[in-house]
Amino acid sequence: MKLNLRNPLCIFDLETTGTNITQDRIIEIAVIKLMPNGEVLRKANIINPTIPILPESTAIHGLKNEDVKDKPTFKEVARDYIRFFEGSDIAGFNVIKFDIPMLVEEFLRAGLEFDYARKKIIDAQKIFHLMEKRTLGAAYRFYLNKDFENSHTAESDTEATMEVLMAQVARYEGQEVVDGLNNKIGEIRNDVETLSKLTSSGMVDLAGRMALNKKGEEIFNFGKHKNKLVTAVFKEDPSYYEWMMNGDFPLDTKRKLTEIRLRSFKK
Repeated sequence: MKLNLRNPLCIFDLETTGTNITQDRIIEIAVIKLMPNGEVLRKANIINPTIPILPESTAIHGLKNEDVKDKPTFKEVARDYIRFFEGSDIAGFNVIKFDIPMLVEEFLRAGLEFDYARKKIIDAQKIFHLMEKRTLGAAYRFYLNKDFENSHTAESDTEATMEVLMAQVARYEGQEVVDGLNNKIGEIRNDVETLSKLTSSGMVDLAGRMALNKKGEEIFNFGKHKNKLVTAVFKEDPSYYEWMMNGDFPLDTKRKLTEIRLRSFKK
């Protein structure tokens, strides 16, 4: 089908070094520009982010540091993309929460302003979530092929979750689970330990402010010390612990942080 357009529509996607809008950088940008007359224009670049690409990000998009070292920086291509987006509305998947903020940040670093407020924005993820609900009731219908009655009482929701979990294991048992690079990271088994590793591995605190790296060491998962060892930050920036303890963080996060700090003192 053909979209009814008054203005050109730029559908775009970014791959990045991570998910922190202020600290991470674009490493790939691709734009498809649909013109009202039916013409389709394309523009894409691999970008040198000027900062390291972490293995966790490479596992998602497949781009390594050696793949980008000889590529242009975003600043070098920024004016070309400003011109390409000019006069167009914009669309993408999860663009409102991530891609547009990241793109705006990169343009500002390059000394350019991307005036998204004057553009119409379409987020395909929002349409997906509006039309294909990601609720317990939707999962119940998908896995059990029947409607979920009496939802939103704790007892009925618990019963439904049990049935969904059993149906998931029955459907997927023996199937491999792979990451973005098609590397096997596990297998669905009728085994609690295996399922737990697939769904909650790498977790330190429930809020996700800390995580485990590949060596099983606690690292910060946000802010200026993102991806740094928690124990190293205690030494480099001792006031950071007090800042978190006095800040608006969950008690569970503070408890875990204190446990790590006491453990580091004992070493």
